[in-house]
Amino acid sequence: MNAALPAMRPAPPVALSTASVYPERVEAAFELAAELGYDGVELMVWTDPVSQDVPAVARLAERYGVPVLAVHAPCLVVTQRVWGADPIGRIRRSVAAAAALDARTVVLHPPFRWQRRYAEEFAAEVARAGEHAGVALAVENMFPVVRGRVRSVPYSPGFDPTEVGHAHYTLDLSHTAAAGSDALAMLDRMGQSLTHVHLADGSGAPRDEHLVPGRGNQPCAEVCERLTERGFGGVVVIEVSTRRCRTRQERTAVLAESLLFARLHLQPTAGERPAPRPDPAPAR
Repeated sequence: MNAALPAMRPAPPVALSTASVYPERVEAAFELAAELGYDGVELMVWTDPVSQDVPAVARLAERYGVPVLAVHAPCLVVTQRVWGADPIGRIRRSVAAAAALDARTVVLHPPFRWQRRYAEEFAAEVARAGEHAGVALAVENMFPVVRGRVRSVPYSPGFDPTEVGHAHYTLDLSHTAAAGSDALAMLDRMGQSLTHVHLADGSGAPRDEHLVPGRGNQPCAEVCERLTERGFGGVVVIEVSTRRCRTRQERTAVLAESLLFARLHLQPTAGERPAPRPDPAPAR
C-alpha cells in the first residue's frame, strides 16, 4: 500500500477590497466578486454611505453570496469624520461592524502625527479591542510622503508598525513599494503576527499606486509562495486601483487578472494534497 500523501493547509482565501472598484459603489464590488469567483470582500468603510451601513452591507453579502472577510476601518485622511470625529470610537465601531458581519479582521492604519492623544492610546486600544468579540485588529504598514525634495512621515511613531509591536499586522505591498521597504524582510519581521495581506504592486515611485500584482517591482509572487509554505491562515486581499478604467469591462478584466495571479501563486506545492477545508461556522 502506498503511503498517504502529506496533508497541507489549503490555499488562503482571496478577497476583493471594495476600494478596488472605485469610483463604482460598494455593490459593484460584491457583484464583481461573485462574478469572478473571489472568496469574499474586504469592506472599506469610507464616504460611500452604503459602506457605513452595516445592515445594508449584510444584505449585499446575502444577495450575492459573498461574505465579508474583513473590515477596513475609516482611517484615511478623507474619512476622518466617518462614524464620528473620535478615532477610538471609529475603532470600536469597526470592531462591532466586523463582529456583526462575521468578519474576523479589522485593518487599521497607524495614527497620524497630529493625533497626539490618539497615538498615545492607540496600542492599548488595539490590544483591548482585539480581545473583544474575537476580532483581530491588524495594523498596516504605511509609507512616507514626498513632496519635491521634502520627505516626511505623517504617522506616529512611524510608517513601519513592527517598530512598535502589535499582535496582528497587515502587509501591504503597494505601501512597501512607496516606502522603498524590503517586502520580504517586513514579512519576516511580522512573522506569525502577520494576519492579513493587501496584494498589489508598485513601481517604486514615492506614491501609493496599487498596481495589479506582477506589473511593478514588488516580490508579489514570492510573498504569495511564502505565505502558502508557512501555512498562512489569514486572508489575501486584492487591493488595486481601477479608477482609470473607462468601462465595467476594463475593470472586470483588471480584477480577473489580479485574482488569477493570486490563485496561481498561492497554490500548495504540486504533488502535495491539500487538507480539506473545515466546514463553515454556522450562521449567527
